[in-house]
Amino acid sequence: MNRDRYSHRRSSRPRRGRVSIMRKRFFSHKSLAAILVITLAVGAYVTSYFTGWGNQIAGPNTASALGSKPKPIVGVASIVDGDTIEIHGQRIRFNGIDAPESSQNCSGASGQEYPCGRKSAEALDIFLSQSRPIQCNFVSWDRYNRFVGDCQRADGASIASWMVEQGYALDWPRYSHGSYASQQADAQRAKIGIWVGTFTAPWDWRATHAANNKPGNDTSYGLTGRRQIAQSYSCQPRRYCKQISSCDEARWYLNNCSWGPKLDRDGDGIPCEGIC
Repeated sequence: MNRDRYSHRRSSRPRRGRVSIMRKRFFSHKSLAAILVITLAVGAYVTSYFTGWGNQIAGPNTASALGSKPKPIVGVASIVDGDTIEIHGQRIRFNGIDAPESSQNCSGASGQEYPCGRKSAEALDIFLSQSRPIQCNFVSWDRYNRFVGDCQRADGASIASWMVEQGYALDWPRYSHGSYASQQADAQRAKIGIWVGTFTAPWDWRATHAANNKPGNDTSYGLTGRRQIAQSYSCQPRRYCKQISSCDEARWYLNNCSWGPKLDRDGDGIPCEGIC
């Protein structure tokens, strides 16, 4: 038999040892690729969780951690203060503006103090009641896991823009990047809202009153009381003193709801005096 005739068949078959090495290399490369994919996925998750959006500090919300964008919130709003509302139980902070705090006073044209924080909330309440429902589009989560958004009335009017334009709130460059600077300039020239007299910018007012705020309070945006209180109380529907069970609850309504002052009939700053 001519051995050379069949020699090419033997040479075309890889040796058993070589096959084993090739298999090890294949599975080794496959394992490295899997490890790389898992590492990248974990890195992306951690980055999205701790980064947040813009200058806001992300809260522990799963949607924000994964980078998904919540759907717009639509409904009838209850007023918390001049830059915060509540729809369907969700607190919503207007993006890019800052209104006087609920307990903040300003000086009018004659120099006499007046509750500008309360006036801001009342003006917002009237403005929103004229065209419902309200729609708020997501911008970010804040450190208290509140929805920060751009909100419009049913007729498309920007709520933040109107509040600044009427002098009931300030453009907050830290977050707005000057989006409402022109509206603020118009209000200042017209001397309307808080521009009629003198005032302290809300962010500065909070800084000077920080000593009166206990740790854990929702003080960054003017919410009063313990965080647990802020989460359990709501301005909708309106409450009467006979329906209120504690002084803490009554004070929260007084400082955060547009109808809160009606709980203080004699105007001495003490609501529902039967329980406070």
